[in-house]
Amino acid sequence: MSAFDSLKDHTKEGRVFFSRALIAFVVVLILMGVLISRLYYLQVVRHDNLAALSDDNRVQLKPVSPTRGLIYDRNGTLLAENRPSYSVTLLKEKVSDVEATLSELQKLIPITERELKSFRKRLKQRRRPYETVPLRFRLNDDEIARIAVNYQRLPGVQVEADLIRYYPFGAGLVHALGYVGRINEKELKRVDATDYSGTHYIGKLGIEKFYEPLLHGDVGYHKVETNARGRVMRVLERTDPVPGKDIVLHLDIRLQQAAEKLIEGRRAAIVAIDPKSGGILAMVSNPGYDPNLFVTGISTKDYKALRESPDLPLFNRALRGQYPPGSTIKPMVAMSVIDSGIVSPSHTIQDPGFFTLTKGGRHYRDWKRGGHGKVGLEMAIYQSCDVWFYDVSNRAGVDVISEYLNKFGLGQVTSLDLPEALPGILPSKAWKKKTGRGSWYSGDTLNLSIGQGWMLTTPLQLATASAVMANRGVWKQPRMLKGVMQRSQREGNTIVDGSIVDISGLEGTSAVLPDIKLKNDQYWQKIIDAMIAVVHGPRGTARKVGTGLDFQIAGKTGTAQVVGIKQDEVYDAESLAERHRDHALFIAFAPADKPEIAVSVIVENGGGGSSTAAPVARKVIDAFMALKQQDADVKELVRSQ
Repeated sequence: MSAFDSLKDHTKEGRVFFSRALIAFVVVLILMGVLISRLYYLQVVRHDNLAALSDDNRVQLKPVSPTRGLIYDRNGTLLAENRPSYSVTLLKEKVSDVEATLSELQKLIPITERELKSFRKRLKQRRRPYETVPLRFRLNDDEIARIAVNYQRLPGVQVEADLIRYYPFGAGLVHALGYVGRINEKELKRVDATDYSGTHYIGKLGIEKFYEPLLHGDVGYHKVETNARGRVMRVLERTDPVPGKDIVLHLDIRLQQAAEKLIEGRRAAIVAIDPKSGGILAMVSNPGYDPNLFVTGISTKDYKALRESPDLPLFNRALRGQYPPGSTIKPMVAMSVIDSGIVSPSHTIQDPGFFTLTKGGRHYRDWKRGGHGKVGLEMAIYQSCDVWFYDVSNRAGVDVISEYLNKFGLGQVTSLDLPEALPGILPSKAWKKKTGRGSWYSGDTLNLSIGQGWMLTTPLQLATASAVMANRGVWKQPRMLKGVMQRSQREGNTIVDGSIVDISGLEGTSAVLPDIKLKNDQYWQKIIDAMIAVVHGPRGTARKVGTGLDFQIAGKTGTAQVVGIKQDEVYDAESLAERHRDHALFIAFAPADKPEIAVSVIVENGGGGSSTAAPVARKVIDAFMALKQQDADVKELVRSQ
């Protein structure tokens, strides 16, 4: 045994080794305990939170916009449909550098500065997490392919299919239907943001706006699994959206197009109403514009051209054009003075061609320089004698006349579902004082009696007043909506009654005015006979349009001054600029004994109502009657088979 071996203490070394091993074992146990505790904390205590965070990275809740309801005319012709379109979108949560991504996309597809500006504005709008923001719409196949092959370089960029609104009849229906457009921040605050998550469009004008609650539908949701780049891998759960309702209008597109052709190239408006239902059969405002330009956003150049056009194509003349009604209101004025007892129906005057309030005073002239001689009520209407109306209105005063004109719906909005309609102006003593125009004078009453002066009406109001006259005072609220088409029966174009649609809570709903009750119901026929004489009488102002008919039209011509002329001057259209010439107006309903259509026509700067507006109205009525016969023949043919 060596001296070195003699110095070893194996027992001590064993104790040291055991102590060290024990310490190491305890340390390992402690670390294992810590690890197990951490695992327990993460897997059990924080399981729900961490699972949710994991799902947020992997699983997303994506809103699915509902299919917008379609719009049909009364015969089942599609007026507003949805067409597929592809757009490129960005998912902000997956894009690390938005500007760099935009630069890359600009190398692949053309993107205008206006589109970039709109995108940045949409990016700042309030939206749900993981909701994509559209950059450019209406991609073609080549652009889709270029983006698709570069997906790996563009995290967060997607090409999405969408349904966008399309109006097959373009400018011809824009003032009747309105249009949809990109939803903006102000509109998002007005609607239920949850229900509009994933929706890019909303009704902006007209029927599209008023019936937005019916047309929009209810949003759906898909719970989807995505990869690290935000690409959808699979759908885990789904709640399908509820499509919007398909609505049916009273409009007849065939009559609408016929009316549109009649005023082509003119600044004019036509409104046709079914007196029995109040349904609007046609509503044309010319010129119009293509609503499809506005759906995904109109270019600055195109909008500037529309806005700066001297013919005002953006202006809805049928609803917002406020014109002096001229002599078209004379039947209503005549009704006011005989029903109120101011004069009897047999009242006559001697017309020398002018009227004076005081001897030697200002001459209020008749349109016929030499006057009409002895004039009674019927002649005053069919010859449109101003002096007879000057006389009776001076006897009656403004209050009586305004009261009766109000009963016919003038000076107010009476339509149900035309949110852009204006009320016009029905002047009165109180109105003139309230608007700071001073006191009411007798001369104001004379001007009112022939539809001049302060009074303004819209073509819709004149058609409505004509329909009320046709109904002998029975009010039917003007409306576009006819009913709702059941989706399950769409192939057969089955149309159900409009009363099934609850529209009582929609903004803009107006109450129907009460029926007009006269002291003597025979007055209705007396006034209507005079209106028939306007068209069919040998001296009627519109007698040229009354030939060749197997039914009678009741009508009234009107001419509204655009610029005033001095007392000693004679109106000369040729010496005036075209836009300073008189407006031509005409109201009518037919057949006079059992009315089925009431019409108003205004042609801006068209001259006389008898020469310009009346022939247009006659052709609208002819088209309506021809279509009615055509439909009857088709039904008879189907029945016989």
